[in-house]
Amino acid sequence: MLAQLNPIAFYLLGWPVRWYGIIIATGVLVALWLSVKEGQRHGIDEDHFYNLLLLGIPCALVGARGYYVIFEWSYYRQHLAEIPALWDGGIAIYGGLIGGLLLVVGYANYQHLRLATILDCLAPGILVGQIMGRWGNFMNQEAFGAVTTHATLVAQHLPNWLIQQMQIGGAYRTPTFLYESLGNLVGLILILSLRHRQWFETPGNVFRLYLLWYAIVRMIVEGMRTDSLMLGPIRVSQALSVVILVVVGINWILTAWHRHATRKE
Repeated sequence: MLAQLNPIAFYLLGWPVRWYGIIIATGVLVALWLSVKEGQRHGIDEDHFYNLLLLGIPCALVGARGYYVIFEWSYYRQHLAEIPALWDGGIAIYGGLIGGLLLVVGYANYQHLRLATILDCLAPGILVGQIMGRWGNFMNQEAFGAVTTHATLVAQHLPNWLIQQMQIGGAYRTPTFLYESLGNLVGLILILSLRHRQWFETPGNVFRLYLLWYAIVRMIVEGMRTDSLMLGPIRVSQALSVVILVVVGINWILTAWHRHATRKE
């Protein structure tokens, strides 16, 4: 039987360097590279993407932590000193997206850039970050689902090293991190296949597709997880996914109808 993977990659001057951080940092660099390449195609100076990275990371972290704290306020209102303790865990992807999106909106307005085009350039990279980030969760043995059996995991044709890492707290767990990562990978392939097609190149379409795809994947996977943020009996991420699907779907339909009506005139 294989041993479980060590979440610590190595020590630097006595400080542990975790695989989670290495994986996240790698995802950020790949995302930056994709965004710069797409920006060049649209004639956007690459410095804007470096600026967005430097400004966006703290905004995303604040949003991710703030989102988590809000929905776990029953705990944090009695432990206020723990609110800044990101190193203890407790962040939410949707919160990070909200924080980052607010920064992009403000930056695009300040720099007089077309927001829809900037978002289209960023979308594939954001999805790459989410795909890779779930493997950071894997190394930390988090973002898992309900108790399952070894036989069930073997039946899914999962490699033994992955199955062993899913043995948490004395029981095998459903690898929801894997399902979300693979679901997002399919979405990334779809986006990369469509983004340069003439009929798909309306500004904002790439970002709309990203939002719709991620909302669907997250809504499905969230129902399998055991660590969901809750608002009464409702899983917060599922509720927000439904809102995104409705709002973005309506926006896309109205945008397409307006462009069609304009062409007819």
